[in-house]
Amino acid sequence: MTTEKEAPNQPSIPMLFDEILSKDPIVVKGIITKMLNSQTNSSKLVLGIDPGERIGVSVTYLENHIARAFFVSIDKLIPYLITIMAELPAARKIIKIGNGDMKTATKILQMMNLKFCSKFEIEFVDESSTSLKIKNYNQRGKRDMLSAQFISQRSGIAKSVLPLSIIG
Repeated sequence: MTTEKEAPNQPSIPMLFDEILSKDPIVVKGIITKMLNSQTNSSKLVLGIDPGERIGVSVTYLENHIARAFFVSIDKLIPYLITIMAELPAARKIIKIGNGDMKTATKILQMMNLKFCSKFEIEFVDESSTSLKIKNYNQRGKRDMLSAQFISQRSGIAKSVLPLSIIG
């Protein structure tokens, strides 16, 4: 007598509906990462930022590096950060900003505090030795994005930020 073996408990992978496909590609990559890492205990989203003339950004979700980008304007950076932080669920949302350009770093924090309506953590991180000194390496912001990734892996003094919309 033969019996059918049941497949082990595997999470069902939902179909990608138009709703998901219309989201930012980084958010879609994060959703897929979450589905593939359903057993991961970590529920953390880390955004590393290298402030300066060109602002490098690195996104780590559930311990997986999922994106990097660079911006030349804080006005374009903030909506990008808000989209990622609002769309990817995580128990801890941490922004790690390098301390090399504190004027830009402070402005990023102030704008996030004004425009993002949820709690997040902020860490100002020592960014010394995060920029590689390779000739012609910063084509299309590669050095800034790599510096942001190094910054996202460092520790700083963490503080929790409650948005102004909550505390009035």
